Amino acid sequence: MEPVYRSVIGIARTVFAFEGLKFEVEGEEHIPATGGAVIAVNHTGYMDFTYAGLPPRRVKRYIRFMAKKEVFDNKISGPVMRALRHIPVDRGAGAESYKSAVERLRNGELVGVYPEATISRSFEIKEFKSGAARMAIEAGVPIIPTVIWGAQRVWTKGFPKRLGRTNTPISIAVGEPIPPVGPPNELTDKLRAVMQKMLLELQENYHHEPGAYWVPARLGGSAPTLEEADKLDAQDLAARAAKRAE
Repeated sequence: MEPVYRSVIGIARTVFAFEGLKFEVEGEEHIPATGGAVIAVNHTGYMDFTYAGLPPRRVKRYIRFMAKKEVFDNKISGPVMRALRHIPVDRGAGAESYKSAVERLRNGELVGVYPEATISRSFEIKEFKSGAARMAIEAGVPIIPTVIWGAQRVWTKGFPKRLGRTNTPISIAVGEPIPPVGPPNELTDKLRAVMQKMLLELQENYHHEPGAYWVPARLGGSAPTLEEADKLDAQDLAARAAKRAE
């Protein structure tokens, strides 16, 4: 029993209802009822981790997300993140968080990971880091690919929040478990290919507004291309590095 996590999910569901969010979920049966698994999620918005937690509730399970340490340092979000037993990630010293995640997996928990590491401004699948694959291999657990589409319409990088009643449709797909087999780089490539295919399939049945900021350039939207978005990310990294140097 996890009264805090269950209460937070109850509050979240109430908020979702207030916002009028319309969820369409497929593949929930791929979430294992027991045992550890890496839940790999694409990253298009600040709220998509809350939506990724919905499919595991079918088997009454919770995800422990890996999240940047700054979220845990915050006076408001920090106590909540610790109470939910999420895993802090210090980008300057990630070995400890990696070790903690592997231990949780071996103990039979679900650990949520964003292989892209940051929000994709293009809303396409970015290049993946190998952490999800390495953890799965070391812990001997499967990777469950999970793709969400529509989360970027609620709140994403560079645009105002839309947390009122928007009646936004959000599609979620959970793929078949991927065994932790092969070198990390090959498993990472396989995971990315699977999630790209899943995203394309979700987008086929989703209405996209021509020219909208949340629609990929490939689908007629005004979002930057993947290459343009990568350049913006590189500029941000350089600016943060320069600020730290000062």
